[in-house]
Amino acid sequence: MTKLFLLVFLILTWPFRPTGAFPRPGTDCDDGLEYRSGSICCLNCPAGTRNTSPCTTAREKGKCEECDDGTYTEHSNGLSQCLKCTQCGSDKETVRPCTHVQDAKCQCRPGGFCAPDQACEVCKKCSRCKKDEEIVRNCTSTTNTECKKKQPSAASASANAGVIVPPLLIATFVIAAIIFFVWRCRRSTESVRNPPDRRKAGKHDGDCCPTDEDEFQSCLNLPRTLEDVEFPNLVAVNGEESLRKCFEYFEEIDYNHHKRFFRHLGIVDNVIKSKDHLLYEDKIHDLLTVWVEKEGREATLNDLLRALLDLNQRRTAETVKEKAVLNGHYVERS
Repeated sequence: MTKLFLLVFLILTWPFRPTGAFPRPGTDCDDGLEYRSGSICCLNCPAGTRNTSPCTTAREKGKCEECDDGTYTEHSNGLSQCLKCTQCGSDKETVRPCTHVQDAKCQCRPGGFCAPDQACEVCKKCSRCKKDEEIVRNCTSTTNTECKKKQPSAASASANAGVIVPPLLIATFVIAAIIFFVWRCRRSTESVRNPPDRRKAGKHDGDCCPTDEDEFQSCLNLPRTLEDVEFPNLVAVNGEESLRKCFEYFEEIDYNHHKRFFRHLGIVDNVIKSKDHLLYEDKIHDLLTVWVEKEGREATLNDLLRALLDLNQRRTAETVKEKAVLNGHYVERS
């Protein structure tokens, strides 16, 4: 009789059993609405706030506080700390400021772009169309300039044919002048008495006759290439302080070459990679500081410029040198 009574009691009370008010350990919380605290599920804090104290009763909200300035949460959450707002780099501009409920949005400044499907650490410079090209689409913050070859019209083709003639005449005149110059030199040499003494001394007068390309360059007193022009040696006005003030000029280094540059200075890859989280300007500054600390008193701006020259970055080296002299940090050694 007792067993029958218990069976009837269970059947009658079954529809009124607890359904999740007190979840058992291991029960999953409702994603997007709740978070787990110990063995119970607490309701999320709203967007723009963070959880400072979890609930003590299941399905209730704990203590929530508004995010501090410079931090945010976009969705309801159970985070104990808000997320840090994105800081736009010097090559970017802020198009949407950071609030407590949304992160800041950045885009490249005019003249630079970042492809939307790539990580935008540093904005790339917009390309310029060549003289024989025309713009199809202007550069935007997310796309590079698009160019295409110009299609010459019949009138312009005729005009171009006329323009080609003067350069051809000039080239012909130059070749003729060189031939005449060599012929004149050889005639003069044949008529000069005792030429060996002068040739041994390595001297040439107005009637010199070069026998190879090097002597021809020497006779004209011209450098063969830009690289043959000796790069000036710089002297610091105020020691190491002058060197450190020039760090910002090395931001001119192309992003695709900066790792090779620092490897050339003896900085190991692990140290270079450890600075990847920084903005490009800060990364350059930190790695140059590492180099100065490694080299000590032996570190000079001339070493950095020689490294650029070794990597065929002469234009960048010239720019750094000009800025260092123009701003009074260095002087050229006479």
